Parts: sequence; C-alpha cells; structure tokens
Amino acid sequence: KTVIITGANSGLGRAAAAELLRMRARVIMGCRDRARAERAAREIRAEVGERADGAGELVVRELDLASLRSVRAFCHRVLQEESRLDVLINNAGIFQCPYMKTEDGFEMQFGVNHLGHFLLTNLLLGLLKNSAPSRIVVVSSKLYKYGEINFEDLNSEISYNKSFCYSRSKLANILFARELARRLEGTGVTVNSLHPGIVRTNLGRHVNIPLLAKPLFNLVSWAFFKTPLEGAQTSIYLASSPDVEGVSGKYFGDCKEEELLPKAMDDLVARKLWDISEVMVGLLK
Repeated sequence: KTVIITGANSGLGRAAAAELLRMRARVIMGCRDRARAERAAREIRAEVGERADGAGELVVRELDLASLRSVRAFCHRVLQEESRLDVLINNAGIFQCPYMKTEDGFEMQFGVNHLGHFLLTNLLLGLLKNSAPSRIVVVSSKLYKYGEINFEDLNSEISYNKSFCYSRSKLANILFARELARRLEGTGVTVNSLHPGIVRTNLGRHVNIPLLAKPLFNLVSWAFFKTPLEGAQTSIYLASSPDVEGVSGKYFGDCKEEELLPKAMDDLVARKLWDISEVMVGLLK
C-alpha cells in the first residue's frame, strides 16, 4: 500500500509512519522542513529496519500546508511519480499560535489545519478513486466542541482567539470529512475523522506555560498524556484495519466510533464551508 502522511517527521505522524512502515507500506512523508524529515526518516528506518525484500519504504517529500503553491507542487509530483495512492492521512496541524497569516493570507490555524488539507485532498482525489478501495483519514480533535464556523469572520480579521480558532479549524476538519464522505459515496473511497486524545507532542510549542509551573506540567503530561504511538493508534487503525472497510463519514476515538455534537453533523454548514473553501483555495473562481 502507498500511504501519504502529512506532518510525518514528529509526533503522531512520525509514530504512524513507523508503524505503517512496519506493516510494509510505502510511506510518503509530506513535511515542511526537509532536513528534519530526512533525519526522522533515518531514525525510523533504524528503528524498524529495512527489509531485504524491499517491502516497506519511506519517501520524504516537501509539503508546506501554509502555502497553496507548495501543496500544488507536492500533488503535481505525487501524480507524476505514483501509480496509486491507497491511504491519505491528513495529520499535520498547528496549535494555538499567535495571530499569523499563511503565504496566501489565511489565518494560520484555519489555513494549515483546514484549507491546506482541503486543497491537498481535492487534488489527490482522482488518484485515490483510481486506487479504490482507498481511504482518507482526517485527524481532528475533541476540542472541536469549542469551535464555531463563523462565516462572517472565517479568517479572524475581526477578532482572534487562538484557542477558539484552533477549535474552529478542528470542527472544520470534521465537517469537511462528512461532506467529502457524502460526495464520495459509491466510489470505493472512504473518509473518516478522529481525535487522538491528549498526546505528548511538540504541537503545544506555542502554548506559554509559566516557568514555575513547567515541572508540574511535565509531571502531569508524563503521568496522564498519551505517548505519540498511543495517540496514533486510531489513525493507524483507520488506515489499515479490515474492521473499517467500507465505513465512511464516521468519527472515531480510541479505535471506536464516537458520537458527535449536532454542530459537527450540520450538513448545511458542511456544504457551505465546502463551497467557500473551494473559492478560498482557488479550485473555483
């Protein structure tokens, strides 16, 4: 199987890449920082061990989700070089950063977590359909519960709250997965979203913890947070398990289907978000 994982050089993405390599997949690591990705790939190969029969392979490709130009270049290369794509894992994310904009002028969290992946997925849909049965896995977060899709201020020009904007981007992930699943009915391509739980990753690098509280925070995180490998289990399950063959449009946690709040199942909002996203990323004029 050929699998693309975004943000595969650290955290959940790296753990998923290592496990899928172990399962003999050809894993394409889509990463912003090429040097860090190459280093991670070397470490994973050392951990997992290269197979003599050539099954299982790690490939590093540059992909910056904060740049639609980079997303298009990545997809162009994939479509030129890959004859099939069995699984796409939309894993990369940015968490509670200060107000910043992407290369294309989008608020950073909405731009990377939702719009970058929206364009990526749409550009690779043809290859996924040709490779069916194939799967799309969307990594969201339980924090979607605190998000609202405010169509009057999607780009946070009027007001910006880094926590709410992260939650909005994660709610957008779920709505996108639902609408995409609806559009792909009957194609053999399934789409599911998930939350990994609270995981010890570098996702929280923008979160300021007072110096005096740091030792306590570190202690709590070691005691109660999941390791990246534990957090990646649901992504790996949705990417590879025969149990979810043909299952689409669902939301998972700890490898089990979970209920969503009504706002994450609002098909009118999902459709409107899709239409606006198409225009924002330049798929429609």
